[in-house]
Amino acid sequence: MENKLDLTELLEYIDPASLGYQEWINVGMALKHEGYDASDWDNWSRADSRYHEGECFKKWESFQGNASPVTGATITQLAKENGWHPQYDGDDAFLDWNDSFIAVDKGYKLVNTDWVMGKEIKEPEHWNPSQEIIRYLEALFAPGDIIGFVNDGYLQSKADGTEKWLPRQGVYKKTAGEIIDALRKNDGDIGAVMGDPNKNSGAWIRFNPLDGEGVKNTNVIDFRYALVESDSMSIEQQYEILQQLELPITALTYSGGKSLHAIVKVDAVNYPQYQERVDYLYKIVEKNGLRVDKQNKNPSRLTRLPGFERQNHKQFLIGTNLGKSNWEEWQEYIEDMNDNLPEPESLKDLFEQNITLAPELIKGVLRQGHKMLIAGPSKAGKSFALIQLAVAIAEGKKWFGFDCTKGKVLYVNLELDDRSAKMRFIEIYNKLGHGHENISNIDVWNLRGKTSPMDKLAPKLIRRSQKENYIAVIIDPIYKVLTGDENSAHEMANFTNQFDKIATELDCAVIYCHHHSKGSQGGKSSIDRSSGSGVFARDPDAILDLIELPVTEDRYLVLENQAICQTYLQAIKTFNPSYDEIGIDDQYSKKQMGQHLMAAIQSQAVLQQVEQKRVQMVQSARQASAWRIEGTLREFPKMPQVNAWFRYPVHVLDETLADIKLEEDPKEKWKKGTKKANESRSEKSKKELEEAFNILSEDGEPVDVTTVADYLDLARNTVYNRVKKHSGFKIEEGQLSKIEK
Repeated sequence: MENKLDLTELLEYIDPASLGYQEWINVGMALKHEGYDASDWDNWSRADSRYHEGECFKKWESFQGNASPVTGATITQLAKENGWHPQYDGDDAFLDWNDSFIAVDKGYKLVNTDWVMGKEIKEPEHWNPSQEIIRYLEALFAPGDIIGFVNDGYLQSKADGTEKWLPRQGVYKKTAGEIIDALRKNDGDIGAVMGDPNKNSGAWIRFNPLDGEGVKNTNVIDFRYALVESDSMSIEQQYEILQQLELPITALTYSGGKSLHAIVKVDAVNYPQYQERVDYLYKIVEKNGLRVDKQNKNPSRLTRLPGFERQNHKQFLIGTNLGKSNWEEWQEYIEDMNDNLPEPESLKDLFEQNITLAPELIKGVLRQGHKMLIAGPSKAGKSFALIQLAVAIAEGKKWFGFDCTKGKVLYVNLELDDRSAKMRFIEIYNKLGHGHENISNIDVWNLRGKTSPMDKLAPKLIRRSQKENYIAVIIDPIYKVLTGDENSAHEMANFTNQFDKIATELDCAVIYCHHHSKGSQGGKSSIDRSSGSGVFARDPDAILDLIELPVTEDRYLVLENQAICQTYLQAIKTFNPSYDEIGIDDQYSKKQMGQHLMAAIQSQAVLQQVEQKRVQMVQSARQASAWRIEGTLREFPKMPQVNAWFRYPVHVLDETLADIKLEEDPKEKWKKGTKKANESRSEKSKKELEEAFNILSEDGEPVDVTTVADYLDLARNTVYNRVKKHSGFKIEEGQLSKIEK
């Protein structure tokens, strides 16, 4: 492909569903004209509901081209209409279809043209034209290289009345060695070797070796050099810029006119690579003030040959083998000089500076412009937690008990269809119950089915967000955009760098989630729980881990009791708001609330509704899971542990879960098992009795001994014996109760 602009990337800006039939056909024709495959057209077309399997390939074969072909410019125009724009600097810069974008992504500005004063070039005092030619030929060519030269021209009159000397076809069948030997044998008689020169036109030479059959691009046999020529500034300024750029110049010649001719080593293996390198070369020099003649891109072009006169001016050789030694060395130098890295900063004035830290987005946890990872296993409700965080930021509310700064947030939805995503926001808002006054602070970017790797997504996200003033960007889930092997440190470093780009460019927090590695997490540090390379877990400024808590039956009974009490209380407030007999303690007893419900509501239809609601709430309580949130923070002291139930669709804080110990890893389980085996039977019996009472008792009221015996699968006498050994219980009239202390 002759140009280096990737049309497939531009297609990402064009929705095929928005195009008419002919526009869609034009895209296909443009792709074929520019050398792409039918599969590129087919893959892009699949996003359209009108897509039919095999249709693209069938039509592709019918595109035979014509005198007025549809070119890549069609795609660039469609992309521009949909938000794409070329990235280039400078008011005078320009790009067209034949230009490359290789050297545009970075600044590539090494020369401050405002301070280019120029470096003087002096004509040689003792000029030996023959030696000039020999020195030039020896620098550029091997003795066996066939070269093309012209030492005569013709005068062309222009429409504006001016005249210009143009070269004739010249000679293209002699080798460099033949000309050099002849010049030496003829004591430097140039006319005898190369023909009598025309002192008005001067002389030219083709800077790449030929096949001896002609002087076109197809006759070039080795793509060794490129020509850099510019007349946009003075000769002296040109010279200074060429030197500052350290170009690998094999020969630098004064043209006898307004320009210097630099023959630059490109050493391309074929024509496509030659085009690529010349595109890169021209972009660099143009970025640094030299506006080059694009016609000189052709490898068969003529350049001025030193050793000749041109209208009373000498065409002379300024130097050979200047700058870097070869193309690779020079390109590495250019890239190193444009690595976009900041310079080292002295701390000598550190204590005289007033340093203002980035504002806190989540108080005590995360600053604006920093990154946060939420890690946890499946079913932890990570996505729900992220949406809950988006709501908290938009509304300026708490999240997991932490204050959040109010502001705009972008939620990048990679998994849900747009309607499901909207419904999830509605459910969470309704469950939180604090209204939705600032929902306009939330933007959702729905990308399900339209995702691209993170390195492609990041610049698109930045471009769309630059004017939105987001204080947070939430990406959910990241496995959809994960590139590379998550166990590779190098590849994960490249991946996480994309989050840095977003955070830096937008000055916002970047928040995302990832899954835990396999196995128990209780015995691990938070930084080792995330799956994949350690880079993944060590990169963020804050890591919040959701670790599931092992919940016993008595915990669920408490949760169930709360759900029932809340259901009854809400029903009374709804259907009999004047009822005011409920005490504070009564609100926590399902027995008391049941009595209040019957007293407050007489309608059987309403009571049936309440019962249905009660069943739903109990079911929801039974489906809840308990979680501990631990944090590893780079900018703040260690955060306190947070405990919460995940009760769809939100996480609800519950610090009564704080006493639950995490499950250990297998080694710790073995230790724990050994310890348990060594516990006395007496202690185990006491614990079993306590657990049975807590489960069977309603609000701490006495439980029948027979009921306890049945639950423990023991004889009644065994229960009596265990109670005697436990100082916290007593049995009176067949009823087991706690001893009040």
